Amino acid sequence: MSKLPAVLANLPFPVIGSPLFIISTPQLVIAQCIAGVVGSMPALNARPAEQLEEWLIEITETLAAYNLAHPDAPAAPFAINQIVHKSNDRLDHDMAMCVKYKVPIIITSLGAREDINAAAHSYGGVVLHDVINNKHAHKAIEKGADGLIAVAAGAGGHAGLKSPFALIQEIRQWFDGPLALSGSIATGDAVLAAQAMGADFAYIGSAFIATDEARAAEAYKQSIVDSDSDDIVYSNLFTGVHGNYLAPSIRNAGMDPANLPESDPSKMNFGGDKTKAWKDIWGCGQGIGAVHQVQSTADFVAQLKRQYADAKERIA
Repeated sequence: MSKLPAVLANLPFPVIGSPLFIISTPQLVIAQCIAGVVGSMPALNARPAEQLEEWLIEITETLAAYNLAHPDAPAAPFAINQIVHKSNDRLDHDMAMCVKYKVPIIITSLGAREDINAAAHSYGGVVLHDVINNKHAHKAIEKGADGLIAVAAGAGGHAGLKSPFALIQEIRQWFDGPLALSGSIATGDAVLAAQAMGADFAYIGSAFIATDEARAAEAYKQSIVDSDSDDIVYSNLFTGVHGNYLAPSIRNAGMDPANLPESDPSKMNFGGDKTKAWKDIWGCGQGIGAVHQVQSTADFVAQLKRQYADAKERIA
């Protein structure tokens, strides 16, 4: 069994909601946590930067009140995602806010820094770093991350090309700490499969976009319901990092999804003008073929739990 820190050892359900750029706000995070899964959001979703403190107050106070009223079934912890990249000029400010409000879990992306990990550890926080290959996994742990998020082929947004089987087995040959798997997971069956493969948690993003609490355009949510894996395009054009996006949104922006130019990775930008230019390009993973309706976060998580229980019974 994996060695899990206390904050991750007793989750009501083994799912972490991935931080969704622009889409995740306190409303979704709180709903996820109360439903029993780790809720998360990117710090950069709070704009201007001062809004992050307001959001952290809202999340921490709401969850504390919920836990006080439900001592026998407390909410899951929440996480804040930090983009550890030179284009993120808010990183120091946003991390200071996370330290101030003792955010239980920090998810780091696009770079691993020892000082960020140390800041989280200063108050007992846990750091999970997302990786797309075994080499990056080693570097993240060497720099002090507590756990890993293996971002396999088919994941929404920034994603790698590795099969989840290959990625998990390579990491598990040397790492026995917290490990989540990301990539096309949208059902309870897939959550159980991720655990059978060696992961502790499933990392789910795209399916949460099609929930009532998600701050996404209704057309975005409906496009997820109407689309499947054939509608996903892998490109680095929009941020400089390869990721998966919905073809209909690319066509709506006047481009041909089948003929997108390559971007210069050295010009990656997160939070600046380039990101704003692509705000109507919709990130999405290959697992959306399992999403058939827009529903509340509570109903979606309840659906996952039923499917998970049914899958366990089938293979018992």
